[in-house]
Formats: sequence, C-alpha cells, structure tokens
Amino acid sequence: MNLRAIRAIYLFEMARTGRTLLQSIVAPVISTSLYFVVFGAAIGTRISEIEGVSYGAFIVPGLVMLTLLTQSVSNASFGIYFPRFTGTIYEILSVPVSAFEIVVGYVGAAATKSVILGLVILATAGLFVPLRIAHPVWMLAFLLLTAVAFSLFGFIIGLWADGFEQLQFVPLLVLTPLTFLGGTFYSVSVLPPVWQTVTLFNPVLYLVSGFRWAFFEIADVHVGVSLAFMALFLGACLGTIWWMFKTGYRLKS
Repeated sequence: MNLRAIRAIYLFEMARTGRTLLQSIVAPVISTSLYFVVFGAAIGTRISEIEGVSYGAFIVPGLVMLTLLTQSVSNASFGIYFPRFTGTIYEILSVPVSAFEIVVGYVGAAATKSVILGLVILATAGLFVPLRIAHPVWMLAFLLLTAVAFSLFGFIIGLWADGFEQLQFVPLLVLTPLTFLGGTFYSVSVLPPVWQTVTLFNPVLYLVSGFRWAFFEIADVHVGVSLAFMALFLGACLGTIWWMFKTGYRLKS
C-alpha cells in the first residue's frame, strides 16, 4: 500500500478545508443552530417532551445526522469531481496509486471533515440543552460509520456527475427531504399507522433512529436493524466504486 500517496491526497483535501473554514465548518454550524432555535422555539412550546426526553434534546441527534449526511456527500463528491473538472485527475492517474488508495485518501478526508463537524455541532447543541449520551461508544460508531458510508456515496456521485448541477442534485433534492421525513424532528410513533408504514421505506429513518438510540435508548426501529442497514449500504457503495474503477467509468472525463 502506498501510504505516502494516501497521506498526500488526505492532507491536500484537509488543507482545502482549512482554506475555506467559513464555508466548510462555520456555515453548517450556524445553519444547524438556526434549525435548533427555530424548531425548538416553535414546536418545543407545543411539545414539551417525547418518550421522556425534552423536545429540544430529542431533535439534536437528528440535526447532527442531517448535517453529517449532506456534508459527507458534498465533501466527497466535490473532492473527486473537481480534479476531473480541472483535468488534474491525470496527475493522480499517472503515478503508481491504486484505486483503493485514491478512495481511502479522498473518502478518509471527507469523513474526517464530517465527523469533526458533527462533533462541533454536538458541542454547540450542548450549549442550548442538557444532553446525555447513554452509549458514547455506539454514538461514535454510528457517527463514524455514517460519515464513511455517505462519503463513499458522495464519491460515487462525484464520479457520476458531469456538471455542478448534478453534483448538488442528490444532497439538496434527495438527502435533505429524506432526512426531514426520516424522524429528525419527530418520533414516527406519532404518525398515523399508514404513514408509519410508508416511513419505514425511508432509509434515513434507520440512521437517525440508531443514532438517537445511542443518546437516549429510544428508537423508532430496532438498533440491530439500523446497523444491518448501515452495513448493507456500506457494502453497496464499496461494490459500486469497485465497478466504476474497474470499468474506468467517467474517471477521466
């Protein structure tokens, strides 16, 4: 394994975050804080608590997951798409670097940025409401697995996209609505039975539910199902990336 190549790609991507700190870290934190203030003030006055947890604290895992999903996809997709767009991808392809090492470098940097952002948002939320984490190890595991899985998904989008419009399509028009409808601001148990069944087809529900369980030991679906879905999604992303590199799908365009 070419560790120097992985390190070079990783550090380059992390340095880009440092140069755009306001956009990469500060803006998502402010946006999430506004979500917290608006929803906490507007709905929290009507719903004091859900399953024994104050509403303000209840929405924190969902808000962290909302940011984690969108930022993981955006960071990874832009990270690999921009070299394709500028043509600098040929510099990477001309050196002895395997597909695995390229993926580790780009996805590792995107996942690292997302985990840092998630922890910053979590610390910020602690300033608004008292938080307790029943299972801190599982919380970190869900945080890391989600960041890696959706960074891989973003990497796929970066290889698939042939324009900046396609690059933003999935995060804005697919992931964000799914997250809002996946139990971020409410418990699925409050929905009518028909809509509870419909919500079970929303993949984001399993991520938010598992992450919330790590905090408060309450979940809309069993935590084992959440972990199984995460493993399935992770495997699907890895298989897709392997196929893309095997066939050279849009890598050089």
